[in-house]
Amino acid sequence: MPDPALTDPSVVHPAALLAARAEFDAIDDAVHDLLMRRAALSAALAAQGMKAGGASFRPGREAMILRRLFARHAGPMPRADVARLWREVIGASLRQQSDFSVAAMAGTEGLARGHFGLDTPLRAHATPAAVLAALAAGECSVAVLPSPADGEPPEAAWWAGLDVPRVQVVAALPFLMRDGQLLPSALVVARFGADATPRDRGLLRLERAPGTAREAMVTAMAAAGLAPLRLVFSAGGLRVLAEVKGLVAAGDPRLGSLAALRAVPVGGYAEPEADLPQAAGR
Repeated sequence: MPDPALTDPSVVHPAALLAARAEFDAIDDAVHDLLMRRAALSAALAAQGMKAGGASFRPGREAMILRRLFARHAGPMPRADVARLWREVIGASLRQQSDFSVAAMAGTEGLARGHFGLDTPLRAHATPAAVLAALAAGECSVAVLPSPADGEPPEAAWWAGLDVPRVQVVAALPFLMRDGQLLPSALVVARFGADATPRDRGLLRLERAPGTAREAMVTAMAAAGLAPLRLVFSAGGLRVLAEVKGLVAAGDPRLGSLAALRAVPVGGYAEPEADLPQAAGR
């Protein structure tokens, strides 16, 4: 139960307030010490070239960090605040380890900054084509684009022409979804593949012949062991984006059963977490 000497102005005791402030200062110093230690470790990894030839951004690893923290979290601090704090910490590490920057579709800047950190260089573009062109030209480390939606015109359905395997979807934003949110708001595309976690979603681009029923596609995918969790149809309905459980590699033998649909993996992402209320104590 809160101490009224700290919460009720009519009974505030100067000694109790001073003691609380001293404890706050000690906690702040301890947190700062750990942040400096974490930054030093990150700098050492970069200096030793331990990530040479690989990407500093590891979305699967980051997802597992946050899942572990959410699992152990308790008390009055909302999980959203935990996510925000650690996203800034992780963003700082990314900038420390590499020349990390983001290209984002106009309208997704808030999501991108919330995930990659407020100080991470970010440039917004008016169209998906411009965002992907910046990524292809090496002008940014990753691209952030709106999540696909049914019936999008060709210029908006960026996934339909994605240059895989050169670029792929590797993450979904936000990682901690607000109450009632069922689907990610944006996807992250990079010049490398997603890393696997215990809970992932894979994305497949399909092509169907005119007249092929949706039910026939679902049946074929289920028979191949790739039952779709959802299907997104482009305008005209001939290109389809399927979401399945688990990442799917280009050489996955299950794809052989979907030759008629010309199934092509276009990446995937770690399943976002729901922002559920946590227990008051452990």
